[in-house]
Amino acid sequence: METMTLHNTIKAAITEQANALSNLSEQVSDEFVHAAELMYACKGRVIISGMGKSGLIGKKIAATLASTGTRSFFMHPAEAYHGDLGMVRYDDMADLVVLISYSGETDEVLKLIPPLKRFGNRIVAITGGLDSTLARNANIVLDASVDSEICPHNLAPTTSTTAALVIGDALAVALMKLRDFQPEEFANYHPGGSLGRRLLTKVRDMMVSDNLPFVQPESSMSSVIVAMTESRTGVALVTEGGLLRGVITDGDLRRYLLSHKTLEGVFAKDLMSENPVCINENALLVKAENLMKDKHIKWLIALNEEEKVIGLLEWAA
Repeated sequence: METMTLHNTIKAAITEQANALSNLSEQVSDEFVHAAELMYACKGRVIISGMGKSGLIGKKIAATLASTGTRSFFMHPAEAYHGDLGMVRYDDMADLVVLISYSGETDEVLKLIPPLKRFGNRIVAITGGLDSTLARNANIVLDASVDSEICPHNLAPTTSTTAALVIGDALAVALMKLRDFQPEEFANYHPGGSLGRRLLTKVRDMMVSDNLPFVQPESSMSSVIVAMTESRTGVALVTEGGLLRGVITDGDLRRYLLSHKTLEGVFAKDLMSENPVCINENALLVKAENLMKDKHIKWLIALNEEEKVIGLLEWAA
């Protein structure tokens, strides 16, 4: 097969998946909202179960939920039917169970319904079979139907499993919104690897604290320029009595020169911007990065508990 033909096949498969996801968004109903609210209100755990490829998707959904503040785990339906149902709570801390089956007729999944109903557990179905046995027996049904699989024979679970995965991710995001889940909490669940290091790193660990460009309100512009140049930051920190009064950037200097042509007789207090953006030294680095991105600033001023400047954090996009 020619390379170009393969290229077109791969491109068409991706495009078809993207189109299917676009159509999936149109299938979002109040049932999706109710599912998120039910998961949020659940006093127990959210258990995900599915067979085959749906099971693999279920494992990923469970992992995403667990890492974003929802107590969750995956339960293999065949193993559950042979004893692992003992993991399911059904008392006043009852678990909610999400069953994934595109057809809604997967035998191993359907066998879980009678005991779950007997236990009194709520069931959320992610399925394309809206008139299926699973759909008829679930408390909430989430429409995961797609027109066809991208498999050339419309057999291998491809588009349908992508749809189920996206629904799981969407529910996780909705739960994060309901919980007001913050980066600090995310860091607690991700202590390892580069992601963990980034999320657990604090401003004080990365800020510049030596040779800070301090000037006084009465400092001349020549002194301001020297401070900017020696610190290699392009900013000057205007302080008085150890407290921050304002900040001057090299952009402020350029704009002033364009309109006034000279800096003679101008002092730091005349050019400084008051109330600059600051952050506490103990804040998480990820919070500082988000703040710098939102405010479109290159340098962020770090303060200690006494509100005194102790460092500068550079945006490293």
